[in-house]
Amino acid sequence: MKPGRIVALVLGVLLALPSLGLLFGGGALLAAYATQRDDAGFFAADLARVASGTIAVTSEDVDLGSDPGPPDAVFDAIDATIRLRAANLDGTPVFVGIGPAEDVGAYLSGAARDEVRDVDGRRLRYREVPGGLEVTPPTDLGFWVASASGSGTQELTWEVASGDWVAVLMNADGSPGILADLNVGVRAGIIPGLAAGLLVLGVLLGALAVGLIAFGARGHAAAEPALVEEPVPTADPVRLEAELDPELSPWKWVVKWLLAIPHYVVLAFLWIGFLVTTFVAFFAIVFTGRYPRGLFDYGVGVLRWTWRVAYYALSGGLGTDRYPPFSLQADPEYPATLDIAYPEHLSRGLVLVKWWLLAIPHYVVLAIVEGGWGATPEGVSYPGLLPVLVVIAAVVLLFRGRYPRGLFDLIVGFNRWGFRVAAYVLLMTDRYPPFRLDQGGREPAAEPS
Repeated sequence: MKPGRIVALVLGVLLALPSLGLLFGGGALLAAYATQRDDAGFFAADLARVASGTIAVTSEDVDLGSDPGPPDAVFDAIDATIRLRAANLDGTPVFVGIGPAEDVGAYLSGAARDEVRDVDGRRLRYREVPGGLEVTPPTDLGFWVASASGSGTQELTWEVASGDWVAVLMNADGSPGILADLNVGVRAGIIPGLAAGLLVLGVLLGALAVGLIAFGARGHAAAEPALVEEPVPTADPVRLEAELDPELSPWKWVVKWLLAIPHYVVLAFLWIGFLVTTFVAFFAIVFTGRYPRGLFDYGVGVLRWTWRVAYYALSGGLGTDRYPPFSLQADPEYPATLDIAYPEHLSRGLVLVKWWLLAIPHYVVLAIVEGGWGATPEGVSYPGLLPVLVVIAAVVLLFRGRYPRGLFDLIVGFNRWGFRVAAYVLLMTDRYPPFRLDQGGREPAAEPS
């Protein structure tokens, strides 16, 4: 694959991640705006009952960039409004207000108060500030930018502005002892535009990512075909084969997993791109009945790369000491090969049920064969049959210097089963994987018509 196409693939994958995040964030924000507001357009929440034996309950200083601060046009664009509703449970007139932090600090200097330090769910956590229990009633002061006081439920609304502010909850006469219900609401006119902007940006980034991935994926499809012997026709569109190296090192398998780390990193990004292209292919199949050829070839390349690395260092069998190439292209000289026949037409109905319904019996078999996570109440892993067989083969190789041929045939057969299922659930074929263990390094030949 040419370097430019590799760069396109990497950039496409990197752009796909923020694209999905923007689409999810914009959709969630728009859904919340449509369903979670009250009749006045506020996102509101009742906090846990406020109880304090002090003069006041105050917020921390809320610094909205007062020095030098953003221009007022920023706050006008956000168009945010705060609403506070408070009611004393014992009928005492209540006071709720917002004022400049400097003035509020001077007013309550030396007075006992509880300062809100954190909100855990809907429960307030306080820092107690010791002091006296006598102050001037807050209603006698004129520095409040917004306030409300009286018996029953009192409501304050304040349009957010630049400055350093503190919110205060007190008894209207300044007496100690507060027992009140408090509701906090926020309204922001910028939310619909922000949600729409996130969605549009997500769509644009997603389109660019898919274009880059498709461009990069076409690289190996256009390569000159290798002059090799035509493969024997097989019964299955997924063709997985392996050749056991005749002179395997008895000990090198101990460090292969470490040597393959660069492949793990590259494959992580390639698989993210594969999942994105599969998502795109899903809709292409639903509407056209065809898997886009460029995306299909990219997916085959990722599976091919995965099989080479698995065969070299993981549960593919440790059957070769030849280091896997960094390539999506077919390499007939490498002892592990994989190819999938391109389907000219795919069922629009099957694509809706393959991975979550029809493949369930295979999931059960593969869970036994390959193992899994979270199978116990403690959430730990359990070993499958395939990893155990690979470990046995490695130990025999270490002590006897040879790879048991029967184990090799069985291990490759289990991997063949797994890749057939993978191709099916990743929408690359309509041929249902057979419940048949085709052992050996070579694919079984197709029966004559």
